[in-house]
Amino acid sequence: MLIDHYNKVRQHSLLLAEPLSDEDCGAQSMPDASPVKWHLAHTTWFFETFILESMEAAFAPFHPAFRVLFNSYYNGVGEKHPRAQRGLLTRPGMDVVRAYRANVDARIARLLAGELARGERERLTMLLALGLEHEQQHQELLLTDVKHLLAQSALFPAYLDNAAPPAPQAAQSTAWLAFDGGLAQIGHAGHGFCFDNELPRHPQYVAPFELASALVTNGEYLAFIEAGGYRTAHLWLAEGWDWVRSQQLACPLYWQRDDAGHWQEFTLFGLRPLDWQAPATHLSLFEADAYAHWAGARLPTEAEWEVAAQGVAVEVGQLHPAAGAPGTGLRQMFGHCWQWTSSSYAPYPGYRTAPGALGEYNGKFMLNQYVLRGSSCATPAGHARASYRNFFPAGARWQFTGVRLARQVE
Repeated sequence: MLIDHYNKVRQHSLLLAEPLSDEDCGAQSMPDASPVKWHLAHTTWFFETFILESMEAAFAPFHPAFRVLFNSYYNGVGEKHPRAQRGLLTRPGMDVVRAYRANVDARIARLLAGELARGERERLTMLLALGLEHEQQHQELLLTDVKHLLAQSALFPAYLDNAAPPAPQAAQSTAWLAFDGGLAQIGHAGHGFCFDNELPRHPQYVAPFELASALVTNGEYLAFIEAGGYRTAHLWLAEGWDWVRSQQLACPLYWQRDDAGHWQEFTLFGLRPLDWQAPATHLSLFEADAYAHWAGARLPTEAEWEVAAQGVAVEVGQLHPAAGAPGTGLRQMFGHCWQWTSSSYAPYPGYRTAPGALGEYNGKFMLNQYVLRGSSCATPAGHARASYRNFFPAGARWQFTGVRLARQVE
């Protein structure tokens, strides 16, 4: 039932916050990240604003000020609290935010259980589906933002200090896999949920290409560093080279050397020795592109990635991080890290922005960003699919982002 799925997703957000103190939940490490408390409140605001406000009889907000405090970027809704100042919201406290969530959840349950005209029932179902997918996006953001926050402390505290960290990756060879190309159908197909930026499904020609069977590993990326990759201008896009120099970067985010010169990486399990076989993560598009040039390859286009991924099954409710596609040999397409493509985030041919404030969900961000495909270790179960289009600016690297190489068939 829909209410069961709603309760499961909503409860999972609270479970993600359980290992954290109230102080952890209120802090903001940079303007691009948000406090856990804000994530929990904003996802609740979404249901209150876009469902209850228009469909609940005798609607009254939980708190009138929350309409501004927890609005993210919806200009059609009204004023917004500045994004970079979300960490200054010491009030409301976590207890009030939990009460807000419980209040809205009870009202949603009553709305679902009540009598609605068919058209209203269909609209409610559509809005709930969007709201739950939106909340799952914030569940992933919550983990990436928490990791960035905890990494700012010299204590290097673990988010999951009582859980066993992942076992070191087993060494596996990487091969080049050939794809014939041709006229392919790109975009979401079927009757399941998708975001509007995955539509419309359309034909696109893809030239024959090769794709690496696995993601670039930490060990492979370390070879790029040791070969002077961060000091070699011709490997980098011009803006990327300026970015590296201005920030004086020499390694991926969360990498550092210990006193003996050994590489370590900050993880959700705390500071750990660098796993040489694990996929290299938290790389910007600039770093991914520079590595690809150094390796004599390139980044795939999003159409190439989707053509290859169409044979990789992602079961509903469970990702298979190490699974490949029968007959393709592809590994790590889902469940490890989002994979940069060379494609700018732009509308598909025939794309139409939805009317109203919900039309601001994706369309207005289709500028100066690049598409990532797949999913990450922080992506909730059941949230990934081959047509999913994630997107970030070229310099973003606090997300779980990595590299899969491609090359043209000569």
